[in-house]
Amino acid sequence: MSKIEKAKAPSSLKAPSSLKGFKHSKPGLWLSIGTSAFGALSVVKDVRKAREESDTLKLVNALVGAAALITGTALLVRELRQLGSDDVLLG
Repeated sequence: MSKIEKAKAPSSLKAPSSLKGFKHSKPGLWLSIGTSAFGALSVVKDVRKAREESDTLKLVNALVGAAALITGTALLVRELRQLGSDDVLLG
């Protein structure tokens, strides 16, 4: 199926319109932050394992993953704050 055919595909094959903006809604952002927290548990496990094995390369990999999680979570928090500041009712 070509790109043009995919674009012309019936809307029943596409994501429901109710889920389109979920990623940029407050619940969607909170869900993303929560999944980042579960990712942090994996990073902690990787760091412990790398230290036990004295494997510097695995330790660097885990620390880079931690930095990525921290940066991603900071971006999500910033987007959540901006979403809140756009709200008329919040002042």
